[in-house]
Amino acid sequence: MEITVVNKEGQETGRTVALADSIFAIEPNDHAIYLDVKQYLANKRQGTHKSKERWEVAYSTRKIKKQKGTGGARAGSIKSPVFVGGGRTFGPQPRDYSFKLNKKVKQLARVSALTYKAKDNGIVVVEDFTFEAPKTKEFVQINKNLKIDEKKSLYILSEQNKTIYLSSRNLEGKKVVIVSDLNTYDIMNASVLVFMESSISALQKND
Repeated sequence: MEITVVNKEGQETGRTVALADSIFAIEPNDHAIYLDVKQYLANKRQGTHKSKERWEVAYSTRKIKKQKGTGGARAGSIKSPVFVGGGRTFGPQPRDYSFKLNKKVKQLARVSALTYKAKDNGIVVVEDFTFEAPKTKEFVQINKNLKIDEKKSLYILSEQNKTIYLSSRNLEGKKVVIVSDLNTYDIMNASVLVFMESSISALQKND
């Protein structure tokens, strides 16, 4: 699959890059994508939720009323879950939500997501550019030139570029990653993938 390279002004450069079929034109595996996204979101959870059970509530343990003769049910402690302020039955406890996923499944999920984006014409290849200093205004103009200013975009670089990262940091719906940090969740979460020209070869070399 061939795709035209454009410059940061949005004009065609006359060059094309070949997208490897082994990455951008496979038979997508939806279940692999589901598992990888599920793991990504699970790993981001802190798992610090906590509610007090009846033994942890700081109340007196005295019997709150006599056993018989009140006309109501027996009650031995104000810590009981049936009373307001009492302990919670089977409430949430701190836990680790992360789980293991095989490396090949994650790789399959990533290329499946890239395939979907290629099929939906959601890939743009831009010749490499940089800024002399962080300039959000210039980054906004590039998005307008590429006609993706109103779309959720993921910029993929071959290596770290601090000026591009800082220029995009304050913009909603814009994210910058390097090839080695590319993951299935970010791919599926974006409407458009903007590859730097050098990042295509870096991606195809690593995969």
